[in-house]
Amino acid sequence: MTTEAPPTPVALITAGSAGLGAAAARLFAARGHRVVINYHSNSARASQLAGEMPAASVALVQADLGSRADVERLVAEAVARFGRLDVVFSNGGWTRVRGLASLEENCHEDEWDAAFNMNVKSHLWLLRAAREHLDKTQGAFITTASLAGVSVSGSSLAYCVTKAAQIHLVKALAVMAAPNIRVNSVSPGLLLTEWAERFTPEQKEAHRQKTALKRIVTVEDVAEQVYTFAQSKSITGVNIVIDSGFNL
Repeated sequence: MTTEAPPTPVALITAGSAGLGAAAARLFAARGHRVVINYHSNSARASQLAGEMPAASVALVQADLGSRADVERLVAEAVARFGRLDVVFSNGGWTRVRGLASLEENCHEDEWDAAFNMNVKSHLWLLRAAREHLDKTQGAFITTASLAGVSVSGSSLAYCVTKAAQIHLVKALAVMAAPNIRVNSVSPGLLLTEWAERFTPEQKEAHRQKTALKRIVTVEDVAEQVYTFAQSKSITGVNIVIDSGFNL
């Protein structure tokens, strides 16, 4: 008597060609998932990342996460490629640096619209599009929020307010998507991705010194938490701050 092997799980990772998304793609692939990597425009970078993984286990899908139609197409293409979805890591986000000192600098309506569209609505549309597939697999939906959504900080007022809204959205979606889908979020502090290149070495060191652990969080640290959320069958509606104790 032979026992049929369980199907290989599939993880869809948005904004997946660099930074945290790329770290998550590498981790999920290394731990036996087939991976769908979404990218916005840099096809060369996405292809380079995909080249690190077995060709039969990775797919690339270009999509603009700010477009509801593109989000729906992204899910459809992911399922068409691999036949199922077990994990969706909704990693997209948007900001424009305005700081938090000036009210006038933070009153650009187009920037508020862009921040809300990407930091809140894109996650809603993605879960809605993926729900029927995650429901079948009792899957996980994880978003990337931010420490800025927990305490007033970050690149702009629009960013921190919409990230706070995103965390609240995750709690509501956890109720709406239950009992088969778990919905959680990660809120990193400073990550040394391309975005952090705007900071001087002195600024980065000052940040490190303010953390309780005297350590800047790595994208690999956060990817591990995303993977933990994907594997756990008993955690939903949770936002975990990963900041080395910066906000204590």
